[in-house]
Amino acid sequence: MRSRLLPVMLSLVVTVLLGLGIPLAISLANSELQRMFLDRLTITERLASLAQRPLVDGQATRIGLVLDRYDEVYGITSLIVDRDGKQIAGTTGPASTDPAVRSTLEGALAGRQPENTGTVMPWVSRPMVMAEPVMVDGEVRGAVVTISPTATLRERVLVWWALVLAGALVALAVAIMLALPVVHWILRPIHRLDEATGRVAKAVAEGETFAPSATDTGPPELRQLARSFDDMAASVSDVLAAQRAFVADASHQLRNPLTALNIRLRNLDEAVTKDGISEYTAAVSEAQRLNEVLDGLLTLARTETGSSVPTVTDASAALEERVHAWRPVAAARDVELVSDIPKGLSVRAVPRAVGAILDALLDNAVKFSVGHEPSKVEVVARRLGSRVTISVRDHGPGLDPSELDRATDRFWRSPAQQNVSGSGLGLAIVRQIADRSHGKLRLDLPEGGGLRVSVELPAS
Repeated sequence: MRSRLLPVMLSLVVTVLLGLGIPLAISLANSELQRMFLDRLTITERLASLAQRPLVDGQATRIGLVLDRYDEVYGITSLIVDRDGKQIAGTTGPASTDPAVRSTLEGALAGRQPENTGTVMPWVSRPMVMAEPVMVDGEVRGAVVTISPTATLRERVLVWWALVLAGALVALAVAIMLALPVVHWILRPIHRLDEATGRVAKAVAEGETFAPSATDTGPPELRQLARSFDDMAASVSDVLAAQRAFVADASHQLRNPLTALNIRLRNLDEAVTKDGISEYTAAVSEAQRLNEVLDGLLTLARTETGSSVPTVTDASAALEERVHAWRPVAAARDVELVSDIPKGLSVRAVPRAVGAILDALLDNAVKFSVGHEPSKVEVVARRLGSRVTISVRDHGPGLDPSELDRATDRFWRSPAQQNVSGSGLGLAIVRQIADRSHGKLRLDLPEGGGLRVSVELPAS
């Protein structure tokens, strides 16, 4: 944001500098022009006074020497014409060839006095042409024309403009030095809010106390915004913590009554009549399903409240250990569990992520593989670039393509698989662990049927 706020402030400073500097530069140029005009006007009037007698007596030689002297000393080209515009002294040629000289001369012969018009620009090399009528007894008897080079004038104007530009650059540099702390002062609460956003996510994920972001510096409006954000973040953190505590406490508190209920139901095995056997079987099944839901909720609660700091994990060892533990379970259900796990795979993930992921995926895969051919579950791990992919594929009924996006929702189960026991939390837990480990969960339907679930984790 600083990269956007600072240019805005500097653009205002540049606008002010241009609004002040351009008129000042033009004023300085006009001032230098006026000074040169007055100097040349004095010289022209002096020459007009000296030209009165030669014009009356017809003696131009003497005044011609004076004009040559002015040209030698001041570099001013001058000439004298009679009332008919005929040149009688001075440099020959300009009066009849230069349009500027001719126009100025015609005005002087009409009795007009010299006027200062226009503005000098350093890149315009036009000379200053001035014509003064020569008056004798109130009658115009001729005119004196002076042609002054403006190189010196333009150099002075250029120097003044350079000084104005240098002053503007100095002012701009000072403005930048002053703007940087101002921008920093304005943005400090915003930076703290940005940092606090990350802290809120971490505090909520790990169940920690949120550190406030409010500061005593910065604009009052932003300080108030920071205080409001702190209040909101604290409320959200407290609500989520209370929700997780409730889920965990409820799951723990319900486990004992459910265990007792299962024992009592099992004790009724021999006491149930034939008429009530179906209801009894349904009650046992529902109690078992409720127990699975509580186990899933406890696992989900532990996942959400566990550490969110990824650590280096030996994925190969963790996968081999869980596959070895699940083989007897799969064999008891007549499911073949095969694995292809190369050595040396390591990932950066939250603690116990690899084992929890494989447990959830194998639980689903083995459960849905029972009674299908081939009754086999395949576990494959590969490193592809900077990611390690763990995939579990079964050959069960699979899912409809339209159901893949919903399969990771909590408590969602396919309508076609309602007869299979489960809580609908397995893939939701895997997705939660993958997200906390900066990984990705992907489901697809491979050729030959079944479902393949792949989890990508950052390689270490």
